Amino acid sequence: MKRCVLIILILCFAVPFSHAQLWKMRRWEATGGAGPSFFFGDIGGFSQSKNILGLRDLTYLQTRFDVNGNLKFRITRDINIRLCLTYALLRANDERGSNESRGYDATTSILEPAVIGEYYFIKNKAENSYLFIKGKQRFIFELLQSLDFYAFAGFGGVSYSVKGNDALITHGMETGGFSMVIPAGLGATLIYSPNLNFGVEVGGRYAFTDYLDGYTSQYSKANDVYYFLNFTVTYKLKTGPRGLPSFR
Repeated sequence: MKRCVLIILILCFAVPFSHAQLWKMRRWEATGGAGPSFFFGDIGGFSQSKNILGLRDLTYLQTRFDVNGNLKFRITRDINIRLCLTYALLRANDERGSNESRGYDATTSILEPAVIGEYYFIKNKAENSYLFIKGKQRFIFELLQSLDFYAFAGFGGVSYSVKGNDALITHGMETGGFSMVIPAGLGATLIYSPNLNFGVEVGGRYAFTDYLDGYTSQYSKANDVYYFLNFTVTYKLKTGPRGLPSFR
Protein backbone atom coordinates (compact mmCIF):
# COMPACT_ATOMS: atom_id res chain seq x y z
CA MET A 1 0.00 0.00 0.00
CA LYS A 2 2.81 2.39 0.90
CA ARG A 3 4.52 1.59 -2.40
CA CYS A 4 1.37 2.50 -4.39
CA VAL A 5 1.02 5.77 -2.51
CA LEU A 6 4.69 6.57 -3.19
CA ILE A 7 4.30 5.86 -6.92
CA ILE A 8 1.21 8.09 -7.13
CA LEU A 9 3.02 10.93 -5.37
CA ILE A 10 6.02 10.63 -7.70
CA LEU A 11 3.74 10.75 -10.76
CA CYS A 12 1.89 13.77 -9.40
CA PHE A 13 5.13 15.71 -9.11
CA ALA A 14 6.85 14.31 -12.20
CA VAL A 15 4.11 14.92 -14.78
CA PRO A 16 3.81 18.71 -14.25
CA PHE A 17 7.60 18.97 -14.17
CA SER A 18 7.99 17.05 -17.43
CA HIS A 19 5.31 19.18 -19.06
CA ALA A 20 7.20 22.31 -18.03
CA GLN A 21 10.32 21.00 -19.78
CA LEU A 22 8.73 20.16 -23.15
CA TRP A 23 9.85 23.44 -24.71
CA LYS A 24 13.47 22.39 -24.16
CA MET A 25 13.03 19.69 -26.79
CA ARG A 26 13.05 22.43 -29.46
CA ARG A 27 15.15 25.32 -28.22
CA TRP A 28 16.40 26.34 -31.68
CA GLU A 29 14.17 27.97 -34.29
CA ALA A 30 14.81 29.07 -37.88
CA THR A 31 12.55 31.92 -39.02
CA GLY A 32 11.98 33.64 -42.35
CA GLY A 33 9.97 36.80 -42.81
CA ALA A 34 8.91 39.31 -45.45
CA GLY A 35 6.71 42.36 -45.73
CA PRO A 36 6.50 46.07 -46.51
CA SER A 37 9.02 48.66 -45.33
CA PHE A 38 8.12 52.24 -44.37
CA PHE A 39 10.71 55.03 -44.33
CA PHE A 40 10.59 58.38 -42.51
CA GLY A 41 13.49 60.58 -43.52
CA ASP A 42 14.03 64.16 -44.67
CA ILE A 43 12.71 63.65 -48.20
CA GLY A 44 8.94 63.52 -48.68
CA GLY A 45 6.25 63.74 -46.06
CA PHE A 46 4.25 66.55 -44.61
CA SER A 47 5.34 69.03 -41.96
CA GLN A 48 4.28 68.23 -38.39
CA SER A 49 1.69 71.00 -38.35
CA LYS A 50 -0.10 69.30 -41.27
CA ASN A 51 0.44 65.70 -40.22
CA ILE A 52 -1.09 64.43 -36.97
CA LEU A 53 0.77 61.31 -35.75
CA GLY A 54 2.56 61.05 -39.11
CA LEU A 55 -0.29 59.06 -40.67
CA ARG A 56 -0.29 61.11 -43.90
CA ASP A 57 3.26 59.92 -44.60
CA LEU A 58 2.13 56.28 -44.91
CA THR A 59 1.85 56.19 -48.69
CA TYR A 60 2.75 53.85 -51.52
CA LEU A 61 5.49 56.26 -52.63
CA GLN A 62 7.29 55.80 -49.30
CA THR A 63 6.73 52.00 -49.16
CA ARG A 64 8.97 49.21 -50.41
CA PHE A 65 9.79 45.74 -48.98
CA ASP A 66 12.08 43.72 -46.75
CA VAL A 67 13.09 40.05 -46.39
CA ASN A 68 14.89 38.55 -43.42
CA GLY A 69 16.23 35.36 -41.88
CA ASN A 70 16.62 34.60 -38.17
CA LEU A 71 18.16 31.95 -35.95
CA LYS A 72 16.60 31.88 -32.47
CA PHE A 73 17.65 30.24 -29.24
CA ARG A 74 15.24 29.89 -26.31
CA ILE A 75 17.10 30.86 -23.14
CA THR A 76 13.99 30.26 -21.03
CA ARG A 77 10.38 29.56 -21.95
CA ASP A 78 9.66 33.32 -21.94
CA ILE A 79 12.94 34.73 -23.29
CA ASN A 80 14.55 34.23 -26.72
CA ILE A 81 17.65 35.64 -28.31
CA ARG A 82 17.98 35.78 -32.08
CA LEU A 83 20.46 36.64 -34.79
CA CYS A 84 18.75 38.49 -37.63
CA LEU A 85 19.86 39.48 -41.12
CA THR A 86 17.58 41.76 -43.16
CA TYR A 87 17.73 43.08 -46.69
CA ALA A 88 15.35 45.92 -47.54
CA LEU A 89 14.61 48.76 -49.89
CA LEU A 90 13.59 52.18 -48.54
CA ARG A 91 11.96 54.90 -50.66
CA ALA A 92 11.80 58.65 -50.16
CA ASN A 93 10.01 60.94 -52.61
CA ASP A 94 8.96 64.61 -52.60
CA GLU A 95 6.08 64.04 -55.04
CA ARG A 96 3.55 64.09 -52.19
CA GLY A 97 4.12 66.26 -49.12
CA SER A 98 5.20 69.70 -48.02
CA ASN A 99 8.18 69.98 -50.43
CA GLU A 100 6.77 68.95 -53.82
CA SER A 101 8.55 71.80 -55.62
CA ARG A 102 11.92 70.54 -54.39
CA GLY A 103 11.54 67.29 -56.34
CA TYR A 104 14.01 65.03 -54.52
CA ASP A 105 13.76 61.26 -54.95
CA ALA A 106 15.88 58.51 -53.36
CA THR A 107 15.88 54.73 -53.18
CA THR A 108 18.07 53.14 -50.51
CA SER A 109 19.10 49.50 -50.30
CA ILE A 110 20.12 48.33 -46.84
CA LEU A 111 21.65 45.24 -45.25
CA GLU A 112 20.97 45.04 -41.53
CA PRO A 113 22.54 42.48 -39.15
CA ALA A 114 21.15 42.60 -35.61
CA VAL A 115 21.07 40.81 -32.26
CA ILE A 116 17.58 40.91 -30.74
CA GLY A 117 16.07 39.75 -27.47
CA GLU A 118 12.41 38.71 -27.23
CA TYR A 119 10.25 38.67 -24.10
CA TYR A 120 6.95 36.74 -24.27
CA PHE A 121 4.48 38.49 -21.97
CA ILE A 122 1.67 36.10 -23.03
CA LYS A 123 2.58 32.44 -23.64
CA ASN A 124 0.50 29.75 -25.30
CA LYS A 125 -0.83 26.72 -23.45
CA ALA A 126 -0.39 24.22 -26.30
CA GLU A 127 3.31 23.42 -26.26
CA ASN A 128 3.13 22.05 -22.71
CA SER A 129 0.71 19.34 -23.84
CA TYR A 130 1.84 15.86 -24.83
CA LEU A 131 -1.23 15.57 -27.06
CA PHE A 132 -0.04 18.64 -28.96
CA ILE A 133 3.48 17.25 -29.29
CA LYS A 134 1.98 14.06 -30.77
CA GLY A 135 0.10 16.10 -33.36
CA LYS A 136 -3.47 15.83 -32.03
CA GLN A 137 -5.99 17.69 -34.21
CA ARG A 138 -7.18 20.93 -32.62
CA PHE A 139 -10.33 22.99 -32.92
CA ILE A 140 -10.63 26.75 -33.37
CA PHE A 141 -10.92 27.55 -29.66
CA GLU A 142 -7.80 25.47 -29.05
CA LEU A 143 -5.95 27.41 -31.73
CA LEU A 144 -6.77 30.62 -29.88
CA GLN A 145 -4.94 29.18 -26.87
CA SER A 146 -1.90 28.65 -29.11
CA LEU A 147 -1.02 32.34 -29.48
CA ASP A 148 2.14 34.00 -28.18
CA PHE A 149 2.59 37.76 -27.78
CA TYR A 150 6.02 39.28 -27.32
CA ALA A 151 8.05 42.48 -27.25
CA PHE A 152 11.53 42.74 -28.69
CA ALA A 153 14.51 45.08 -28.67
CA GLY A 154 18.19 44.88 -29.52
CA PHE A 155 21.04 46.49 -31.39
CA GLY A 156 22.51 46.19 -34.85
CA GLY A 157 24.03 47.96 -37.81
CA VAL A 158 22.87 49.05 -41.22
CA SER A 159 24.96 49.25 -44.36
CA TYR A 160 23.19 51.50 -46.86
CA SER A 161 23.57 52.55 -50.48
CA VAL A 162 21.58 55.47 -51.92
CA LYS A 163 20.46 56.11 -55.50
CA GLY A 164 18.98 59.54 -56.11
CA ASN A 165 17.54 61.56 -58.98
CA ASP A 166 19.39 64.44 -60.67
CA ALA A 167 17.95 67.06 -58.31
CA LEU A 168 19.21 65.23 -55.23
CA ILE A 169 22.62 64.43 -56.77
CA THR A 170 23.08 68.10 -57.73
CA HIS A 171 22.34 69.14 -54.16
CA GLY A 172 25.19 66.94 -52.94
CA MET A 173 23.74 63.53 -52.09
CA GLU A 174 25.59 61.20 -49.71
CA THR A 175 25.83 57.89 -51.55
CA GLY A 176 26.02 55.49 -48.60
CA GLY A 177 27.68 54.43 -45.40
CA PHE A 178 27.24 52.40 -42.22
CA SER A 179 25.39 53.24 -39.01
CA MET A 180 24.28 51.66 -35.79
CA VAL A 181 20.54 51.01 -35.35
CA ILE A 182 18.25 50.16 -32.45
CA PRO A 183 15.36 47.80 -33.35
CA ALA A 184 12.26 47.47 -31.16
CA GLY A 185 8.66 46.35 -31.59
CA LEU A 186 5.89 43.84 -30.94
CA GLY A 187 4.91 40.48 -32.42
CA ALA A 188 2.41 37.63 -32.25
CA THR A 189 2.93 33.95 -33.07
CA LEU A 190 0.49 31.11 -33.72
CA ILE A 191 1.88 27.76 -32.51
CA TYR A 192 0.45 25.80 -35.43
CA SER A 193 2.18 22.44 -34.90
CA PRO A 194 5.10 21.00 -32.90
CA ASN A 195 7.41 21.97 -35.76
CA LEU A 196 5.79 25.04 -37.31
CA ASN A 197 4.77 28.55 -36.24
CA PHE A 198 3.18 31.43 -38.16
CA GLY A 199 3.42 35.01 -37.01
CA VAL A 200 3.27 38.74 -37.63
CA GLU A 201 5.68 41.34 -36.33
CA VAL A 202 5.88 45.13 -36.50
CA GLY A 203 9.10 46.85 -35.55
CA GLY A 204 10.85 50.16 -35.90
CA ARG A 205 14.51 50.99 -36.33
CA TYR A 206 16.11 54.15 -35.00
CA ALA A 207 19.26 54.91 -37.00
CA PHE A 208 22.24 56.84 -35.67
CA THR A 209 22.42 58.75 -38.94
CA ASP A 210 20.26 61.27 -40.78
CA TYR A 211 21.53 60.29 -44.23
CA LEU A 212 19.70 57.05 -45.07
CA ASP A 213 18.05 58.96 -47.92
CA GLY A 214 21.34 60.69 -48.80
CA TYR A 215 20.11 64.03 -47.48
CA THR A 216 19.53 65.95 -44.28
CA SER A 217 17.71 69.24 -43.85
CA GLN A 218 18.65 72.21 -41.70
CA TYR A 219 15.19 71.84 -40.18
CA SER A 220 15.70 68.18 -39.24
CA LYS A 221 15.39 67.56 -35.49
CA ALA A 222 15.94 63.78 -35.40
CA ASN A 223 17.74 60.97 -37.18
CA ASP A 224 16.08 58.72 -39.74
CA VAL A 225 13.57 56.03 -38.77
CA TYR A 226 12.18 53.07 -40.70
CA TYR A 227 9.65 50.33 -39.95
CA PHE A 228 9.02 46.75 -41.05
CA LEU A 229 5.73 44.85 -41.02
CA ASN A 230 6.74 41.20 -41.34
CA PHE A 231 4.79 38.00 -41.83
CA THR A 232 6.88 35.12 -40.52
CA VAL A 233 7.20 31.34 -40.75
CA THR A 234 9.20 29.48 -38.09
CA TYR A 235 10.53 25.94 -38.19
CA LYS A 236 11.49 24.51 -34.80
CA LEU A 237 14.63 22.39 -34.69
CA LYS A 238 15.07 19.54 -32.25
CA THR A 239 17.67 20.05 -29.55
CA GLY A 240 20.59 17.62 -29.74
CA PRO A 241 22.25 15.92 -26.74
CA ARG A 242 24.83 18.72 -26.46
CA GLY A 243 22.26 21.50 -26.68
CA LEU A 244 22.96 22.21 -30.36
CA PRO A 245 20.29 22.06 -33.08
CA SER A 246 19.69 18.61 -34.59
CA PHE A 247 18.84 18.24 -38.29
CA ARG A 248 17.90 14.58 -38.12
